Amino acid sequence: MSQSSDYITLGEISGVHGIKGWVKIFSHTSPREQITEYKEWFIKRRGDDWKSIKIIDGKKQGKNIIALLENTQYRDQAEAFVGSEIAIHKDQLKKLSEGEYYWRDLIGLSVETIEGEKLGQIDWLFDTGSNDVFVVKDTDGVEVKERMLPYLMGDVIQSIDLEKSLMIVDWDPEF
Repeated sequence: MSQSSDYITLGEISGVHGIKGWVKIFSHTSPREQITEYKEWFIKRRGDDWKSIKIIDGKKQGKNIIALLENTQYRDQAEAFVGSEIAIHKDQLKKLSEGEYYWRDLIGLSVETIEGEKLGQIDWLFDTGSNDVFVVKDTDGVEVKERMLPYLMGDVIQSIDLEKSLMIVDWDPEF
């Protein structure tokens, strides 16, 4: 099977639901039920390789997401999957339009001001409801410095170049 970097973790199987082979899903997708739109998952338990499995059905059930996996008709069959990571192959991601990016592609980009001053690298991102925020970590100095920059294209974010692994921002380095 392919290397681990070929897979994107979307969640995990956290338990079983009922007696007919359904599993509970802890989803990292947004919205959470989007994980069920992928009809093929790759799952693995610690130390195992990724294994392909088809999704027969998936839905939101109260606050949970549940799914029925192929060849899983009974609770004891479903229990064997509890604790497994859920991933998709990176080729399963939909192609984005120009100027759209997956968060996973932005993490690790170097961030520089329009004047060429290095601010660090994108360590992680989060959603505030009004806009996404980049957490830029600078580890070059004696002290680790974190900056939170809003994802405001054209205002703060001037350009993103995935090939150069670089984001240019209009930002005061002292802030």
